[in-house]
Amino acid sequence: MLLQLFILFFMIGTVSFGGGYAMLPVIEREVTGKGWITTTDFTDAIALAGMTPGSIASNSATIVGYKVAGIPGAIISSIAMSLPSLILILVIALFFYKLHSNKLVKSAFYGLRPIVTSLIMYAAIKLALSNGVISTSISWDMVSLLLIFGISLISLLYFRVHPVIVILCAGVIGTIIH
Repeated sequence: MLLQLFILFFMIGTVSFGGGYAMLPVIEREVTGKGWITTTDFTDAIALAGMTPGSIASNSATIVGYKVAGIPGAIISSIAMSLPSLILILVIALFFYKLHSNKLVKSAFYGLRPIVTSLIMYAAIKLALSNGVISTSISWDMVSLLLIFGISLISLLYFRVHPVIVILCAGVIGTIIH
């Protein structure tokens, strides 16, 4: 199991661009597809990973690894997810001055921007669907989740409230409501 965790998270870490949120759909598809955890458990893992320091993808990998194989699984998953980035950064650092102005490299990264944005949006919609924030039936739970979402979004975008304060307030409101 440890080898499977290492291979999976090393591959995800190798081919994923755009930060942790862009990796979430890939991680979710792989770990739920293998039957390691359920979509609900993965959603809970993302919530926990988002509240802890560090990359949400690395934290998610750690939590999945822990759920699947305990502490050794958490350690292996964390290392495997981070190792490709470390290797890539070291290689890029060696050739940075030659690569940073290369037109082909600039063009490739320009082409990656829209897909990264779409992956983040896909992850957000998938999370909203699996958490019941978006649903075909109207219930008190859905309305309360939409209210927390709306107030949080307005606080972040319009009033520019610090994300930590928004997270803490949303947690308190969720505790009070439910």
